[in-house]
Amino acid sequence: MSGHHISSDKTLLGVAGALFILTVLTVGVHYVHIPDPWSIIVAMGIAIFKATLVALFFMNLYWDDRFNLMLFLASIAFFILLVGLTLLDTLFRTDVVPGF
Repeated sequence: MSGHHISSDKTLLGVAGALFILTVLTVGVHYVHIPDPWSIIVAMGIAIFKATLVALFFMNLYWDDRFNLMLFLASIAFFILLVGLTLLDTLFRTDVVPGF
């Protein structure tokens, strides 16, 4: 188990500023007319990058043991697998109410 890490104010404020800028960028993507599937892909990419910053610096995974980072990534992969299996089920389901 690694020692406890205390992040400096400069690091936390830098990450907070990056999160604020990325939030403004996400709102800006909404107003820029990007073709339909790409706007969602760009917005989700920005959201994933923001979540990565939060996990690495605010959850201290950057300074923690690599095993904890591996557990975090495995839990995300398991979540994606479960959501993917659920979506596969809904894609091939017949409509209960036709035209609905």
